[in-house]
Amino acid sequence: VQLQASGGGLVEAGGSLRLSCAASRPTFSVYVMGWFRQAPGMEREFVGAVSRSGGSTSYADSIKGRFTISRDNAKNTGFLQLNSLKPEDTAVYYCTLSSRRGLPTTSYEYDYWGQGTEVTVSS
Repeated sequence: VQLQASGGGLVEAGGSLRLSCAASRPTFSVYVMGWFRQAPGMEREFVGAVSRSGGSTSYADSIKGRFTISRDNAKNTGFLQLNSLKPEDTAVYYCTLSSRRGLPTTSYEYDYWGQGTEVTVSS
């Protein structure tokens, strides 16, 4: 499965962005979708995940209440809504798919990765 992330850009602190992740195959719905991010010089970190149906989500504490993950299985597309952005949210954001049970939070539990989309938040 190939993933194409888009929607990143430069935004001022307090602003919003909506990231999209398009999957190449209609089997998108059989996977858990996750989002990770990697800031310069830092390790990749979990942002959040959404279940196969879209009914359950899990978020990292650092972004809880500001970011929202959703998916549209009919369009083989997932989303990450970023609100109240802070300069420390600056990173490359990656969408990813997992065949594991539950809502995995570690990168090794994910099978397919997109190329990433860059988000820069200015102060």
